[in-house]
Amino acid sequence: MAVYTDVSDEELEGLVATYDIGDVLSFKGIAEGVENTNYFLRTSESSFILTLYEKRVNEKELPFFLNLMEYLSDRGINCPQPVSNKSGEKLSHVAGRPATIVTFLEGLSIRKPQAKHCESLGKALAQLHLAGQGFDMHRENNLSVSGWAPLFEKAKDRANSVASGLRERTESDLLYLQANWPKDLPQGIIHADLFTDNVFFIGDDVSGLIDFYFACTDALVYDLAICLNAWCFESDGSFNLTKGQSMIAGYQSLRPLNKEEIDALPILCRGAALRFMLTRLVDWLNVPPGALVKPKDPLEYDRKLGFHRHVTDASEYGLVR
Repeated sequence: MAVYTDVSDEELEGLVATYDIGDVLSFKGIAEGVENTNYFLRTSESSFILTLYEKRVNEKELPFFLNLMEYLSDRGINCPQPVSNKSGEKLSHVAGRPATIVTFLEGLSIRKPQAKHCESLGKALAQLHLAGQGFDMHRENNLSVSGWAPLFEKAKDRANSVASGLRERTESDLLYLQANWPKDLPQGIIHADLFTDNVFFIGDDVSGLIDFYFACTDALVYDLAICLNAWCFESDGSFNLTKGQSMIAGYQSLRPLNKEEIDALPILCRGAALRFMLTRLVDWLNVPPGALVKPKDPLEYDRKLGFHRHVTDASEYGLVR
């Protein structure tokens, strides 16, 4: 989440008037994240999130995300629900951007997750994958291996200004992953961006999942690889085996991995780390002037790549065979 586009009082009032959600009581930009513009909207009826879609989101793909959230909710996944306006439309426009208003979820994100949180997240991820079975819309993952070279092209000339040798390391990783990326793994709906700030907890249990705007159809175990990267490394760059074991055990308690998925986990974790390093690097080098946004550090994922390059077996991530 972030704020790239300012919404004036007049624009906000005009938008809210097209919905049956009461009168505006408060309205505040949310600075976390880097993708879309987000505001917290409180009205006399309830609390909502207003999202304006920027950058990587194709407006033609928005029905996929909005329908997916409704589909998952109907199957027991607690996620934001798009609010229809008075004309029955889920998608609106404001300040020159496509926009939606979605319901607000209660709960807290965990900044420093413990093993118990990782286990709960593993279970929630498996529940998401199982609930997504039967969703009849398809969206390719445009930020999978085929999309990494174009991203790198945008950043490679300035990569070494961010860290010495970053360009060369990235080129090596990219060539390796392109040559070895696994195929024919079990596919389905994945979240593809389930970082700690996109998961809410009440106590030790997951209470809700948000920000589905990278959701797509891809290898299910790749989603687990993304979560291992996002949840199981410590601030010093070391991988916490206990957290990894808890997450994988939580996941497998509901959806056991097959042999091909287990064998692919090391390369998928390395690929997931490269994906987020590259998108962070491009964003780091191209923050729009005046944007209310906190760009995330690409070198966090450069350090994680240093770990993944030496992993040869899924047991090094905590998988118990």
